[in-house]
Amino acid sequence: MAKSIVAVKRENKKLIELNEELENYFRNTIIPQLFVDADLVLRKFSPPVNRHFKFTPADIGKPIREIPNFMRLSGVVEHIQEVIKTNQDIEREIQTDDRRWFQMNTLPYILKKQNITIGVVITFIDITGRIKDLKDIERLNADHETFTYSVSHDIRGPLTNMILLVDLLKSVYNSDDKAEFNRLIQMMGKSAREMRTMINEITDISRIGTDLTDQSDPVNIENILEDVKFTLKDKIHQTHAKITTNILVSELTFSRKNLRSILYNLLSNAIKFTTPGKMPEIHVKTEESGEYTLLSVKDNGVGIEDDLQQEIFSKFTRMRPEVEGTGVGLYIVNKMIGNHGGKIEVESKVEMGTTFNIYLKS
Repeated sequence: MAKSIVAVKRENKKLIELNEELENYFRNTIIPQLFVDADLVLRKFSPPVNRHFKFTPADIGKPIREIPNFMRLSGVVEHIQEVIKTNQDIEREIQTDDRRWFQMNTLPYILKKQNITIGVVITFIDITGRIKDLKDIERLNADHETFTYSVSHDIRGPLTNMILLVDLLKSVYNSDDKAEFNRLIQMMGKSAREMRTMINEITDISRIGTDLTDQSDPVNIENILEDVKFTLKDKIHQTHAKITTNILVSELTFSRKNLRSILYNLLSNAIKFTTPGKMPEIHVKTEESGEYTLLSVKDNGVGIEDDLQQEIFSKFTRMRPEVEGTGVGLYIVNKMIGNHGGKIEVESKVEMGTTFNIYLKS
Protein backbone atom coordinates (compact mmCIF):
# COMPACT_ATOMS: atom_id res chain seq x y z
CA MET A 1 0.00 0.00 0.00
CA ALA A 2 1.44 3.31 -1.06
CA LYS A 3 2.39 5.77 1.63
CA SER A 4 0.00 8.61 2.12
CA ILE A 5 1.07 12.12 1.24
CA VAL A 6 0.92 12.96 4.94
CA ALA A 7 3.30 10.13 5.85
CA VAL A 8 5.76 11.15 3.16
CA LYS A 9 5.67 14.76 4.34
CA ARG A 10 6.23 13.56 7.91
CA GLU A 11 9.31 11.55 6.89
CA ASN A 12 10.66 14.44 4.84
CA LYS A 13 10.20 16.75 7.79
CA LYS A 14 12.14 14.34 10.02
CA LEU A 15 14.94 14.12 7.45
CA ILE A 16 15.10 17.90 7.22
CA GLU A 17 15.20 18.19 11.01
CA LEU A 18 17.91 15.51 11.19
CA ASN A 19 19.92 17.31 8.53
CA GLU A 20 19.54 20.63 10.38
CA GLU A 21 20.67 19.01 13.64
CA LEU A 22 23.68 17.48 11.90
CA GLU A 23 24.46 20.80 10.21
CA ASN A 24 24.20 22.61 13.53
CA TYR A 25 26.48 20.04 15.21
CA PHE A 26 29.17 20.30 12.54
CA ARG A 27 28.99 24.08 12.58
CA ASN A 28 29.55 24.37 16.33
CA THR A 29 31.92 21.54 17.23
CA ILE A 30 35.50 22.49 18.02
CA ILE A 31 36.74 19.09 16.83
CA PRO A 32 37.84 18.65 13.21
CA GLN A 33 35.18 16.34 11.73
CA LEU A 34 33.81 15.61 8.29
CA PHE A 35 31.05 13.50 6.79
CA VAL A 36 31.54 11.47 3.61
CA ASP A 37 28.58 9.59 2.14
CA ALA A 38 28.59 6.04 0.76
CA ASP A 39 29.25 7.38 -2.74
CA LEU A 40 32.49 8.94 -1.44
CA VAL A 41 31.14 12.48 -1.71
CA LEU A 42 32.06 15.07 0.91
CA ARG A 43 28.82 16.27 2.49
CA LYS A 44 29.81 18.30 5.56
CA PHE A 45 32.79 19.36 7.61
CA SER A 46 33.35 21.34 10.81
CA PRO A 47 35.21 24.70 10.75
CA PRO A 48 38.39 23.26 12.39
CA VAL A 49 38.81 21.03 9.30
CA ASN A 50 39.15 24.18 7.24
CA ARG A 51 41.82 25.54 9.60
CA HIS A 52 43.94 22.39 9.77
CA PHE A 53 43.33 20.75 6.38
CA LYS A 54 42.49 23.76 4.20
CA PHE A 55 39.08 22.55 2.98
CA THR A 56 36.71 25.18 1.55
CA PRO A 57 32.89 25.33 1.28
CA ALA A 58 33.32 24.80 -2.47
CA ASP A 59 34.59 21.27 -1.69
CA ILE A 60 31.19 20.22 -0.29
CA GLY A 61 29.32 18.05 -2.80
CA LYS A 62 32.50 16.97 -4.58
CA PRO A 63 33.76 13.38 -4.78
CA ILE A 64 36.67 13.15 -2.37
CA ARG A 65 38.96 11.93 -5.17
CA GLU A 66 38.58 15.40 -6.72
CA ILE A 67 39.62 17.25 -3.54
CA PRO A 68 43.45 17.59 -3.49
CA ASN A 69 43.67 18.29 0.26
CA PHE A 70 41.61 15.19 0.97
CA MET A 71 43.73 12.96 -1.23
CA ARG A 72 46.87 14.08 0.64
CA LEU A 73 45.61 11.93 3.51
CA SER A 74 47.28 8.71 2.44
CA GLY A 75 45.02 5.64 2.34
CA VAL A 76 41.89 7.54 3.37
CA VAL A 77 39.73 6.28 0.46
CA GLU A 78 40.53 2.66 1.22
CA HIS A 79 39.75 3.22 4.90
CA ILE A 80 36.36 4.78 4.13
CA GLN A 81 35.42 1.91 1.81
CA GLU A 82 36.46 -0.66 4.42
CA VAL A 83 34.47 1.03 7.20
CA ILE A 84 31.35 1.22 5.03
CA LYS A 85 31.77 -2.45 4.11
CA THR A 86 32.51 -3.82 7.60
CA ASN A 87 30.87 -1.22 9.91
CA GLN A 88 34.08 -1.38 11.96
CA ASP A 89 35.97 1.70 13.18
CA ILE A 90 39.48 2.38 11.88
CA GLU A 91 42.05 4.42 13.79
CA ARG A 92 45.39 5.68 12.49
CA GLU A 93 47.89 8.50 12.96
CA ILE A 94 48.57 11.10 10.27
CA GLN A 95 50.77 14.17 9.90
CA THR A 96 49.52 17.31 8.16
CA ASP A 97 51.44 19.75 5.98
CA ASP A 98 51.93 22.08 8.98
CA ARG A 99 53.81 19.25 10.76
CA ARG A 100 51.02 18.55 13.27
CA TRP A 101 50.02 15.01 14.20
CA PHE A 102 46.40 13.82 14.39
CA GLN A 103 44.69 10.62 15.39
CA MET A 104 42.21 10.02 12.57
CA ASN A 105 39.17 7.97 13.58
CA THR A 106 36.91 6.77 10.77
CA LEU A 107 33.51 5.62 12.08
CA PRO A 108 30.47 4.25 10.19
CA TYR A 109 27.40 6.53 10.06
CA ILE A 110 24.51 4.13 10.48
CA LEU A 111 20.79 4.78 10.11
CA LYS A 112 19.60 2.61 12.98
CA LYS A 113 16.01 2.22 11.80
CA GLN A 114 17.03 0.82 8.43
CA ASN A 115 20.32 -0.58 9.81
CA ILE A 116 22.28 0.66 6.83
CA THR A 117 25.55 2.56 6.64
CA ILE A 118 25.13 5.71 4.60
CA GLY A 119 28.65 7.03 5.01
CA VAL A 120 31.39 7.73 7.54
CA VAL A 121 32.25 10.41 10.05
CA ILE A 122 35.96 11.12 10.27
CA THR A 123 37.23 12.75 13.47
CA PHE A 124 40.70 14.21 13.94
CA ILE A 125 42.23 14.49 17.43
CA ASP A 126 45.36 16.61 17.76
CA ILE A 127 48.07 14.40 19.27
CA THR A 128 51.06 16.60 18.41
CA GLY A 129 51.91 16.99 22.08
CA ARG A 130 51.67 13.25 22.70
CA ILE A 131 53.91 12.45 19.73
CA LYS A 132 56.42 15.04 20.91
CA ASP A 133 56.41 13.51 24.39
CA LEU A 134 57.01 10.04 22.94
CA LYS A 135 59.89 11.32 20.83
CA ASP A 136 61.32 13.10 23.86
CA ILE A 137 61.16 9.86 25.84
CA GLU A 138 62.88 7.98 23.01
CA ARG A 139 65.55 10.68 22.84
CA LEU A 140 66.04 10.58 26.61
CA ASN A 141 66.40 6.80 26.51
CA ALA A 142 68.98 7.09 23.73
CA ASP A 143 70.77 9.85 25.65
CA HIS A 144 70.80 7.67 28.75
CA GLU A 145 72.48 4.82 26.87
CA THR A 146 75.02 7.18 25.33
CA PHE A 147 75.55 8.88 28.68
CA THR A 148 76.22 5.56 30.43
CA TYR A 149 78.70 4.53 27.74
CA SER A 150 80.46 7.90 27.74
CA VAL A 151 80.81 8.01 31.52
CA SER A 152 82.22 4.51 31.71
CA HIS A 153 84.55 5.16 28.77
CA ASP A 154 85.89 8.55 29.88
CA ILE A 155 86.32 7.74 33.57
CA ARG A 156 88.03 4.45 32.78
CA GLY A 157 91.08 6.27 31.42
CA PRO A 158 92.09 8.38 34.44
CA LEU A 159 90.96 5.64 36.82
CA THR A 160 93.20 3.08 35.10
CA ASN A 161 96.05 5.58 35.21
CA MET A 162 95.60 6.07 38.94
CA ILE A 163 95.61 2.33 39.58
CA LEU A 164 98.83 1.91 37.57
CA LEU A 165 100.40 4.91 39.30
CA VAL A 166 99.57 3.46 42.73
CA ASP A 167 101.40 0.26 41.77
CA LEU A 168 104.40 2.29 40.55
CA LEU A 169 104.40 4.35 43.73
CA LYS A 170 104.57 1.16 45.77
CA SER A 171 107.63 0.06 43.83
CA VAL A 172 109.55 3.31 44.44
CA TYR A 173 108.23 4.13 47.91
CA ASN A 174 111.22 2.69 49.73
CA SER A 175 113.76 3.73 47.12
CA ASP A 176 115.89 6.85 47.12
CA ASP A 177 114.48 8.05 43.80
CA LYS A 178 112.59 11.04 45.16
CA ALA A 179 112.34 12.67 41.73
CA GLU A 180 110.47 9.66 40.34
CA PHE A 181 108.28 9.54 43.42
CA ASN A 182 107.34 13.23 43.02
CA ARG A 183 106.70 12.75 39.31
CA LEU A 184 104.27 9.92 39.99
CA ILE A 185 102.52 11.97 42.67
CA GLN A 186 102.05 14.79 40.17
CA MET A 187 100.65 12.39 37.59
CA MET A 188 98.22 11.01 40.15
CA GLY A 189 97.09 14.53 40.95
CA LYS A 190 96.50 15.21 37.25
CA SER A 191 94.40 12.04 36.88
CA ALA A 192 92.41 12.94 39.99
CA ARG A 193 91.71 16.43 38.64
CA GLU A 194 90.55 14.97 35.31
CA MET A 195 88.13 12.72 37.15
CA ARG A 196 86.86 15.66 39.21
CA THR A 197 86.25 17.66 36.02
CA MET A 198 84.32 14.78 34.48
CA ILE A 199 82.21 14.29 37.61
CA ASN A 200 81.41 18.02 37.70
CA GLU A 201 80.30 17.91 34.06
CA ILE A 202 78.21 14.80 34.68
CA THR A 203 76.53 16.60 37.59
CA ASP A 204 75.78 19.56 35.30
CA ILE A 205 74.12 17.23 32.78
CA SER A 206 71.90 15.71 35.47
CA ARG A 207 70.59 19.17 36.30
CA ILE A 208 69.64 20.11 32.73
CA GLY A 209 65.95 20.91 32.55
CA THR A 210 65.77 21.66 36.29
CA ASP A 211 68.02 24.41 37.56
CA LEU A 212 69.29 25.64 34.18
CA THR A 213 66.37 28.08 34.24
CA ASP A 214 67.61 29.70 37.43
CA GLN A 215 65.96 32.96 38.37
CA SER A 216 67.15 35.78 36.15
CA ASP A 217 68.42 39.01 37.66
CA PRO A 218 70.15 42.11 36.29
CA VAL A 219 73.81 41.14 35.90
CA ASN A 220 76.92 43.03 34.86
CA ILE A 221 78.75 41.22 32.06
CA GLU A 222 82.08 42.91 32.75
CA ASN A 223 82.05 41.81 36.39
CA ILE A 224 81.27 38.21 35.46
CA LEU A 225 83.96 38.26 32.77
CA GLU A 226 86.56 39.42 35.30
CA ASP A 227 85.45 36.62 37.64
CA VAL A 228 85.90 34.05 34.85
CA LYS A 229 89.33 35.44 33.91
CA PHE A 230 90.40 35.16 37.55
CA THR A 231 89.29 31.51 37.63
CA LEU A 232 91.27 30.84 34.44
CA LYS A 233 94.31 32.85 35.50
CA ASP A 234 96.62 29.80 35.58
CA LYS A 235 95.68 28.76 32.03
CA ILE A 236 95.89 32.36 30.83
CA HIS A 237 99.35 32.71 32.36
CA GLN A 238 100.62 29.38 31.04
CA THR A 239 99.50 30.05 27.45
CA HIS A 240 100.11 33.84 27.51
CA ALA A 241 96.53 34.25 26.31
CA LYS A 242 95.51 37.77 25.34
CA ILE A 243 91.88 38.65 26.11
CA THR A 244 90.41 41.91 24.78
CA THR A 245 86.90 43.28 25.15
CA ASN A 246 84.47 45.69 23.55
CA ILE A 247 81.50 45.85 25.90
CA LEU A 248 78.80 48.06 24.35
CA VAL A 249 76.06 46.52 26.49
CA SER A 250 77.20 45.93 30.04
CA GLU A 251 74.01 44.73 31.74
CA LEU A 252 71.25 42.29 30.95
CA THR A 253 68.75 40.11 32.78
CA PHE A 254 70.03 36.56 33.06
CA SER A 255 71.00 33.91 35.60
CA ARG A 256 74.35 35.03 36.99
CA LYS A 257 75.52 31.44 37.53
CA ASN A 258 74.56 30.38 34.02
CA LEU A 259 76.15 33.40 32.34
CA ARG A 260 79.34 32.68 34.24
CA SER A 261 79.23 29.05 33.06
CA ILE A 262 78.69 30.15 29.45
CA LEU A 263 81.66 32.54 29.51
CA TYR A 264 83.84 30.04 31.37
CA ASN A 265 83.14 27.29 28.80
CA LEU A 266 83.78 29.52 25.80
CA LEU A 267 86.95 31.14 27.13
CA SER A 268 88.28 27.83 28.43
CA ASN A 269 87.67 26.21 25.02
CA ALA A 270 89.29 29.15 23.23
CA ILE A 271 92.45 28.55 25.27
CA LYS A 272 92.24 24.76 25.10
CA PHE A 273 91.87 24.59 21.31
CA THR A 274 94.75 26.88 20.44
CA THR A 275 97.05 25.95 17.57
CA PRO A 276 100.26 24.51 19.11
CA GLY A 277 102.95 27.16 19.41
CA LYS A 278 100.47 29.97 18.89
CA MET A 279 99.47 32.51 21.55
CA PRO A 280 95.69 32.50 22.15
CA GLU A 281 93.95 35.73 21.20
CA ILE A 282 90.36 36.04 22.42
CA HIS A 283 88.00 38.96 21.84
CA VAL A 284 84.75 39.35 23.77
CA LYS A 285 82.15 41.80 22.50
CA THR A 286 78.58 42.77 23.39
CA GLU A 287 76.16 44.90 21.41
CA GLU A 288 72.45 45.35 20.79
CA SER A 289 70.92 43.21 18.04
CA GLY A 290 67.19 43.82 17.69
CA GLU A 291 65.37 42.21 20.60
CA TYR A 292 68.59 40.50 21.70
CA THR A 293 71.87 41.37 23.34
CA LEU A 294 74.59 39.82 21.19
CA LEU A 295 77.52 38.38 23.13
CA SER A 296 80.33 37.17 20.86
CA VAL A 297 83.51 35.30 21.77
CA LYS A 298 86.10 35.17 18.99
CA ASP A 299 89.38 33.24 19.04
CA ASN A 300 92.30 32.45 16.73
CA GLY A 301 92.36 28.74 17.48
CA VAL A 302 92.31 25.56 15.42
CA GLY A 303 88.81 26.17 14.08
CA ILE A 304 86.00 23.71 13.45
CA GLU A 305 85.33 21.75 10.27
CA ASP A 306 82.12 22.68 8.44
CA ASP A 307 80.49 19.29 8.98
CA LEU A 308 81.08 19.48 12.74
CA GLN A 309 79.80 22.99 13.38
CA GLN A 310 76.27 21.85 14.30
CA GLU A 311 77.32 18.60 15.96
CA ILE A 312 79.39 20.43 18.58
CA PHE A 313 76.19 21.32 20.45
CA SER A 314 75.21 17.66 20.77
CA LYS A 315 75.91 15.78 23.94
CA PHE A 316 79.28 13.95 24.12
CA THR A 317 80.61 15.44 20.86
CA ARG A 318 84.38 15.92 21.04
CA MET A 319 86.18 17.81 18.28
CA ARG A 320 89.63 16.60 19.29
CA PRO A 321 89.75 13.18 21.01
CA GLU A 322 93.28 13.93 22.20
CA VAL A 323 92.05 16.98 24.18
CA GLU A 324 90.71 16.20 27.65
CA GLY A 325 87.00 16.58 28.28
CA THR A 326 83.69 14.74 28.03
CA GLY A 327 82.17 16.73 25.17
CA VAL A 328 79.28 18.16 27.17
CA GLY A 329 80.39 21.77 27.70
CA LEU A 330 78.81 23.29 24.57
CA TYR A 331 75.75 21.07 25.00
CA ILE A 332 75.19 22.60 28.43
CA VAL A 333 75.89 26.12 27.12
CA ASN A 334 73.32 25.63 24.35
CA LYS A 335 70.72 24.37 26.84
CA MET A 336 71.26 27.31 29.18
CA ILE A 337 70.85 29.81 26.35
CA GLY A 338 67.84 28.04 24.83
CA ASN A 339 66.05 27.79 28.16
CA HIS A 340 66.30 31.57 28.45
CA GLY A 341 64.76 32.09 24.98
CA GLY A 342 68.07 32.79 23.25
CA LYS A 343 70.18 31.06 20.62
CA ILE A 344 73.83 30.37 19.83
CA GLU A 345 75.49 30.33 16.41
CA VAL A 346 79.02 29.46 15.34
CA GLU A 347 81.27 30.79 12.58
CA SER A 348 84.57 29.03 12.03
CA LYS A 349 87.40 28.38 9.60
CA VAL A 350 89.95 25.62 10.15
CA GLU A 351 93.28 27.03 11.41
CA MET A 352 91.82 30.55 11.40
CA GLY A 353 89.65 30.56 14.50
CA THR A 354 86.07 30.43 15.74
CA THR A 355 83.43 32.96 16.76
CA PHE A 356 80.50 32.02 18.96
CA ASN A 357 77.57 34.45 18.70
CA ILE A 358 75.19 34.22 21.64
CA TYR A 359 71.85 35.99 21.31
CA LEU A 360 70.36 36.66 24.74
CA LYS A 361 66.92 38.15 25.31
CA SER A 362 67.33 41.80 26.31
